[in-house]
Amino acid sequence: MDEQKKSAFVAVVGRPSVGKSTLVNRLCGHKVAIVSPVPQTTRNAIRGIYNGDEGQLVFVDTPGRHRSEKKFNKKLSSISGRSMEEADLILYVLDASRPPAQEEEDISAELAPFAGKTVAAINKIDHGAADTAGVQRFLREHLPLREAGEDSPERCVEISALEKRGLDALLALLFRLAPQGEPFYPADFYTDQDVSFRIAEIIREKAIAGLREELPHSIYVDVADMEFRDPGARAPNTAGTDGTEGPTGDRRLWVRAFIVTERESQKGMVVGKGGSRIKGIRLAAQKDLDAIFDWKIDLDLRVKTSKDWRHNDALLKRLIDR
Repeated sequence: MDEQKKSAFVAVVGRPSVGKSTLVNRLCGHKVAIVSPVPQTTRNAIRGIYNGDEGQLVFVDTPGRHRSEKKFNKKLSSISGRSMEEADLILYVLDASRPPAQEEEDISAELAPFAGKTVAAINKIDHGAADTAGVQRFLREHLPLREAGEDSPERCVEISALEKRGLDALLALLFRLAPQGEPFYPADFYTDQDVSFRIAEIIREKAIAGLREELPHSIYVDVADMEFRDPGARAPNTAGTDGTEGPTGDRRLWVRAFIVTERESQKGMVVGKGGSRIKGIRLAAQKDLDAIFDWKIDLDLRVKTSKDWRHNDALLKRLIDR
């Protein structure tokens, strides 16, 4: 083992819509997590991998933490809770454009036992309403992140994930704190998500973008079938690399997927007049998927209903723990 190399799992936590997924995508240099202005878009622990001269950091993007007694939201919160306990480091992302509220105090209290391995990133410093001084003040009062010694630097970096500002300083800080160790994944990996999960997430992102505000939380995407239509081509298992592991050339991956709603009345919203909305979702998803994979995607996209699926424990476990 090269003693100079470092490696760490980094749990990325924060309240909804602070820019965690955008940050992970920027750090990894690829689209790892879907992005949406709708709060709580992230439903799983999404792993994105950064490989550099210093070593490897595996960022675990977690669902936004907020107060809620709903079963679905409590399960989402449990994901980030487990990630904080298991990670080597924690990256706490705050939004400079929003004053810290009660949810921020709740998160800082949960992070207090892990303060020794926590780094803060104050995001959206490019926003016109950014108040970095106010967020810094909040951190000093609720979650001091200073190492031993009064003159030691605070473990806090001001960034703009959108404009890629401050990211080098953030990586340098994380590597300084990371333990020495061998990489967890090969150097050409930027995620370990399998093909079906990535396809489902891209479809869900495009569906969220085209649906009205209250509906996105009522849908999920089920990839029912996948197969290569080129005879003799192997079926995909994982696509956790830069896209080079799969078939190339004119091979096409046929995918049948369903956007699943909670109620029959919601199906029409997804389909749209004359099928216009679902067609737009399909075309937008195919465009992104063709850019991610080395093969072309033939997407057969449909809509179905699974009544009150957010109260189905077995389904929630399958969706959230995958």
